[in-house]
Amino acid sequence: QVPVPKGVTGVEGLPTQGDSLRAALAHVSAPITVLLSPDPAYGGTSFADVTAPISSNQADAVFATRASSPSLPDRALSGLTQLVTRTVLHDPATGVRAFRTSSLKALSLQSSDEAIDSEIIVKLSAQMCRFAEVAISAPRTPSTLRSQLARARALVRYGTTHNDTDNQHEGYNTLARMETAPRYNAWIGRRIRPHLGPRVLEVGAGIGTITEQIEPGRELVIALEVDPFYVDRLKNRFRDKPHVRPYLSGVELADWERLHAERIDSIVLSNVLEHIEDDAGAVRNFRHALQPGGKLIVLVPALPALFGSMDEAVGHFRRYTPATLTAALEAGGFQVETLEWMNLVGIPGWFVNSRVLKKRAVPPFQLRAYDALAPLLAEAEARVKLPVGMSLFAVARAP
Repeated sequence: QVPVPKGVTGVEGLPTQGDSLRAALAHVSAPITVLLSPDPAYGGTSFADVTAPISSNQADAVFATRASSPSLPDRALSGLTQLVTRTVLHDPATGVRAFRTSSLKALSLQSSDEAIDSEIIVKLSAQMCRFAEVAISAPRTPSTLRSQLARARALVRYGTTHNDTDNQHEGYNTLARMETAPRYNAWIGRRIRPHLGPRVLEVGAGIGTITEQIEPGRELVIALEVDPFYVDRLKNRFRDKPHVRPYLSGVELADWERLHAERIDSIVLSNVLEHIEDDAGAVRNFRHALQPGGKLIVLVPALPALFGSMDEAVGHFRRYTPATLTAALEAGGFQVETLEWMNLVGIPGWFVNSRVLKKRAVPPFQLRAYDALAPLLAEAEARVKLPVGMSLFAVARAP
């Protein structure tokens, strides 16, 4: 037995037993939960050390990394974990782990065996929870082949056919995959940032991909998002950045008087306006929230001929033309200052995947290949005025 510090709940002997863990969590009330293997090798572990990163609000999950060099199966599991979750854990099969209880309880855990270990990592990563590692003196004891295979199968399943809610939230697939395109996201960020003031409202923040690009150096970023599924991720992702404030609301129900009082000088919509059925009505609300002279920065999908299955999967009502986007912005009381095409090269891929192959999300390999080219495309489009593109970028000013 290891002494349990105040505010920490110990769940002993359950880290690889999914059914037992789910049953035990129903009785946990303390803010931090520790999962501890019954292996005597872990008997000298200090709970205070393992839980410290959570107590100091530096992490939501802590993995105690065992001493000695990892075996080949351990290294393979660590590499597969990073490939699937983009989370670096040197000892994902460790028998000592600590979690923020609220984060652990928020997961919909389904595995009944050792696969629960990998499921927890995948789903916490998808929730944008923060991971930390703490070194401990316990030696590495080999896991059984059955345990390692169960963990590996779960990682492969969640890396290929499942998302973090087991495909109950289709649009998440596309948002999650866009996280794997950092160069493309940086390109979007570079287009948006020069037009921003210190106090920003981002409408339709999703899981925070663009929020992360625009928040550095801002006085305030209000991340408005209608889906609680995504708001939870925004709260986790920006937990240590108080100037980023997630706001759960749809455009129609948002308190625009309250937002006006926040002295907003910039409003950003990155691939969001097409999700709003009454786009002109939404633009009128944006005009009301902005300070005089404030800017509305909009990136939207273009060319109605490209509208297909991937648009439907993420809830698009339309794709725009320069005329229809200008009409929506001017009807809301804005003066359009910039209207430019973006992303000419992406047109063939979107047409084939969405119109011909009827795919519901961007194929991961194609997205990674496109992301590798993004810096070159950004440089080229900065030098040449495009005649057409799969997106439109607009900046409009409130008179």
